[in-house]
Amino acid sequence: MLNKVEGFIIKSIPYGETNKIVTIYSKEAGKITAMARGAKKPASRLAAITQTFTHGFFMIRASRGMGSLEQGELISSVRHIRADLETTTYAGLVVELIDRLTESEQPNAGIFRLLEEAFHAMEEGYDAEAISLFVQWKMLPVAGIHPILHECANCGATEGEFAFSFQQIGFLCHRCFGVDPYIIRLSPTQIKLIRMFYNVPLDQIGKLELKKPTKTFMQKLVSTIYHEQVGIYLKSRKFIEQLERTPELQKPKENPENEG
Repeated sequence: MLNKVEGFIIKSIPYGETNKIVTIYSKEAGKITAMARGAKKPASRLAAITQTFTHGFFMIRASRGMGSLEQGELISSVRHIRADLETTTYAGLVVELIDRLTESEQPNAGIFRLLEEAFHAMEEGYDAEAISLFVQWKMLPVAGIHPILHECANCGATEGEFAFSFQQIGFLCHRCFGVDPYIIRLSPTQIKLIRMFYNVPLDQIGKLELKKPTKTFMQKLVSTIYHEQVGIYLKSRKFIEQLERTPELQKPKENPENEG
């Protein structure tokens, strides 16, 4: 039986001399893995459609084991994402996280929409690092983590100074700082950003510009949550850290004039 799904290629690995095994995150069926026979051949009709990040319609023949990808219809080849090394790297982090946190054949319209919005924003030239941060914060509930960000996780206060507690997985007000000796003090801007990353839909943000130290701080927070609470450390992070230590691989950027 042939099934048609809309989705994104989130993983594409060689198999044998001519084949690929592709993982698609689809709107209709969630994560699907399929064999793309002959896709490694340059002249194959499956060669282009099975590249990582590609958005398309896919015809998959179901079977008892792994299905097979019979044909595909391109919606977007996301050329900008693939043309820029930094953008490619952050897109890779997004798909790795989604792959690690989802089970096969469990549809989730929210995850599909988040992936679609993230890739659209990257394709439009928005800050790929900031977009990846949005995805990481918004995927926390999928990982079973529901940080308390609207009030103090200990007393429920909504006013005062706040800090982030990995122990409480949320904010602590200044009256409760003693609950966790390892709190991370937060400025009002940092509090606003954390809430925005977690709560505000990606398509409602606009072209957010953040300074590099701000993005680094936000990344350390969310990476620590995934590492300590979920037990996940993304391989993509290692490559990003290597990229950041290699200035000649980075493109020059203008300093943002504002920070939202």
